[in-house]
Amino acid sequence: MKKILSFAFVAILSVLSVNAVNVENEAYYEQFRGKDITLNVFNWGEYISDGSEDSLNVLEEFENISGIRVVYNNYETNEDLYAKLSANKENPQYDIIIPSDYMISRMIREDMVEKINFDNVPNISMIDDKYRYPDFDPTGEYSVPYTWGTVGIIYNSKYVDAEDVGTWDLLWNKKYAGNILMFSNSRDAYGVALKKLGYSLNSTNRDEIEDATEILKLQRSVNQSYVMDQTFDKMENESAYVAPYYAGDCLSMMENNENLAFYYPEEGFNIFIDSICIPKGAKNKEAAEAFINFLCETEIAVANCEYICYFTPHTEAAKIVEFDERIYPTDEQLAKSESFIALPDNVNSLYDSSWIEVRSSLDISEMVTVGIILGLALTVLIVLTVLRHMKKGKINY
Repeated sequence: MKKILSFAFVAILSVLSVNAVNVENEAYYEQFRGKDITLNVFNWGEYISDGSEDSLNVLEEFENISGIRVVYNNYETNEDLYAKLSANKENPQYDIIIPSDYMISRMIREDMVEKINFDNVPNISMIDDKYRYPDFDPTGEYSVPYTWGTVGIIYNSKYVDAEDVGTWDLLWNKKYAGNILMFSNSRDAYGVALKKLGYSLNSTNRDEIEDATEILKLQRSVNQSYVMDQTFDKMENESAYVAPYYAGDCLSMMENNENLAFYYPEEGFNIFIDSICIPKGAKNKEAAEAFINFLCETEIAVANCEYICYFTPHTEAAKIVEFDERIYPTDEQLAKSESFIALPDNVNSLYDSSWIEVRSSLDISEMVTVGIILGLALTVLIVLTVLRHMKKGKINY
């Protein structure tokens, strides 16, 4: 009798674990159970509800309902993702990726992503059409919108004066030298510089790109470091006071430090869509499509949106989630926003080489410091040489 009760208890627990999330069609996911499938997911850091702080553990729930094991890894920039996929084209390591708009366009052009079979993604009907067919994937065949978001400036109101905020100029303000951060990826950094100058963040004009390069070089004199995910710790712990970053992440930081505030620069800013894609040659394409469908379940979309604090393209989730007015852009602000688009290869090469120049160049203060160090080193070398010769008795006075 005890054995029977024990088996019954385990069975009940199993059912409860599978049914922890409400989905449109549970049988759809159960078709993968018992097939020993491992799905490799490559995503941004802190970009899925993971069970922390009483949030829903999306990966665990997907494993429970489908029997598919998920191996999850992170990248910091679109460029890091692209480099990793490019280096493994013949033996793709991932089944799911979530790049940003301009990178998706590039990957489509270079045949690096699969067309999605939407018969396997019935929840695509939940995605708002205004995000469903973006410029970077106009036919909507290669991607499913995951989130949309914006870029602005987060700053510490305890250290930054109110009269200094409002524009991108804050990132160049010498008053806060050594306490300012900058994006470590070229596209976002150049987007900031181009907008500061009043240019399009998709500029293909060589003179405009050179102008942006020059002011990014100037920014080095006040910049503490080039960062991505490290922005969280630096801003929350107040080891930096100013940073450009993604609005949703800024809200997360603001919740952890009451001194942090956020604004959209008057010159304009980037609005982006991150979408779910399947790399070319993925080993588990149908399972990947099931995962995409799971991310489009209403309960999952709500959980991700509330955890990430980005905005959702999911029609039902958007009705449920209450967006924070501190970061949600007004129509007037959105009118000044601009999306990244894919650029020609020669222009991408120009940005890449210019960015290397920015990161490797020395500003005047650095040159003076290096000069002093070299001068001291030369002086020490001369003194040591003289002392060594004196010791050997080769110098007579």
